[in-house]
Amino acid sequence: MFTDTHCHLNRLDLTKYDGELSGAINAMKEAQVTRAMAIMCDFAEYDEIANIVDTFSDEQLTLGMSVGIHPCEDINVLQSATVERLVETANDDKVWAIGETGLDYYWSTQNAQAQRESFARHIHASQQLKKPLVVHMREAKDDTIDILKSEGAEHGIIHCFTEDWDTAKRALDLGFYISFSGIVSFNSAKNIQQAAKNMPRDRILIETDSPYLAPVPKRGCPNEPAYVPYVASYLANMYGCSREELGQLTAKNFENLLAQYH
Repeated sequence: MFTDTHCHLNRLDLTKYDGELSGAINAMKEAQVTRAMAIMCDFAEYDEIANIVDTFSDEQLTLGMSVGIHPCEDINVLQSATVERLVETANDDKVWAIGETGLDYYWSTQNAQAQRESFARHIHASQQLKKPLVVHMREAKDDTIDILKSEGAEHGIIHCFTEDWDTAKRALDLGFYISFSGIVSFNSAKNIQQAAKNMPRDRILIETDSPYLAPVPKRGCPNEPAYVPYVASYLANMYGCSREELGQLTAKNFENLLAQYH
């Protein structure tokens, strides 16, 4: 029923599962999470994530992955993401998307130019493969939207949305979906909540970004994909529908995103 569109399955805190990823996978199934996309941040992670996807996909749980370089990686890693390498690495059915890529000026602006160049190359790889782009945007909203527009990007997700409605609308106008994480449930997230209220229902996605940013009532705990129903519950209360309806809606939206070029 529930789809976690963005989780880092190779980085989960598995302490409560005695270090076994299978424990977190079983918890996903018990929470009725039936699909998840495992996100790659560095080429060095590819084999580990691909193995997780191959090992744990079954009739109850469909797993896929992304291929990309996170904007907070160092300049050498960012520069390693050539269009050719991205396309070659991502040319597999288990790879659903390109990213996460984008811009993050919160942690550093010293490598801002390398981030922008890497972002553009990810967009070009996405266009060649006709797979959606997974966009990380932190304190760089204007540059992010400008690059998406200038490079002709029109197919993807603004993940872990943390901006205002105006920024969401600019992304929606380009054709992007907006994914909300547990942050939307935080009391301090008024701008994000207002954006969520204004969202067209057919462009909303949900995610955990686990192991980070656990939603209320798990805030402060290590996050995991089994907690994505809490994000659904928060939005469902906002929209006046059931958690199950919100889960089905966002799962359908993700299906539509993946099918957009097929």
